Amino acid sequence: MTRKKLEKLGLDLPLLPTTTVGSFPKPPYLLKARRDFMSGQLKSEELRALEERATKEWIKFQEDMGLDVLVDGEMYRGDMATYFARNLDGFKISGLVRSYGNRYYRKPVITGEVKWRGPITVDWWRFAQELTEKPVKGMITGPYTMMDWSFNEYYPSRRDACLAMAKALHEEVRALAKAGAKIIQVDEPAISARPEELHEFAVEAMEMVMKGVDAYFITHICYGAFEFIYPGMLDLPADNFDLEMSNSELDLMDMFRAHPFTKDLSFGVVDVHSHIVEDVETVEKRIRRALEVLKPEQLWIDPDCGLKTRTHDETLGKLRTMMEAVKRVRGDVTLEARVRE
Repeated sequence: MTRKKLEKLGLDLPLLPTTTVGSFPKPPYLLKARRDFMSGQLKSEELRALEERATKEWIKFQEDMGLDVLVDGEMYRGDMATYFARNLDGFKISGLVRSYGNRYYRKPVITGEVKWRGPITVDWWRFAQELTEKPVKGMITGPYTMMDWSFNEYYPSRRDACLAMAKALHEEVRALAKAGAKIIQVDEPAISARPEELHEFAVEAMEMVMKGVDAYFITHICYGAFEFIYPGMLDLPADNFDLEMSNSELDLMDMFRAHPFTKDLSFGVVDVHSHIVEDVETVEKRIRRALEVLKPEQLWIDPDCGLKTRTHDETLGKLRTMMEAVKRVRGDVTLEARVRE
């Protein structure tokens, strides 16, 4: 069904489409520019020019890699929640809060009614899409994660805060689709934080975000407690679930055998939190193991999560490995499909 939806949207993708989750590492010149901007040494238009330069470089990088569905690389973003909070009404930004390891972010605080004040990502999506003939994903942080990763000082409950977020983010999704985005990714890494909330309001919130929008929807869920929300998470209205699989594949494959996975799956095959570049054979085995449970038509291939914490060389190595593994498997899958015909 989802393959037909892609075709209806005019997207002709090969078997085992390849993509990335969203972010790429910022080049040193852009990291310096962002520091200079924060200290008042660089004008906003100068920073924008360098963000555009980095975006162009990453689009070319993805095209050279042969990826099928591209991303803008998020050169203009810092943290995934704070970026959207800064561009919605109803927020202020707190001090630094530890995320994991030595990573910190400025936690949003909900202090008033959350409202969409205008396009947040549309301009950057359009800029990236004009650089390539391949489809570029629109990407937003989802309402549940925005709620869970923010302090709530305004709404009477987590449910109220989440649904208010969904109402605002629906407008962003509509704007992306109106601009021409045919694939839209809603990032929800926090969706398993409180399993009981999945059906209390998380599914409802995602339905609000996507309702009435003609696009192929992906939801990215990484490093979560999937065992507590599967198979219930299949009730989320996305067409494609983008899951971290390189460290969880065996457990998840067992769950998928016990209860069939009914959506498309973007199968994360390289670990973005490791400096080790996987060998092709390891990634190939992961893909073939997925095909023991899933149909080729269901399967997309990508990294576990965004690549922004890796170096350029690590990013290059991991994606080269991924693409070579896909090339090996895709040839066999395509041949098998022809034999069946």
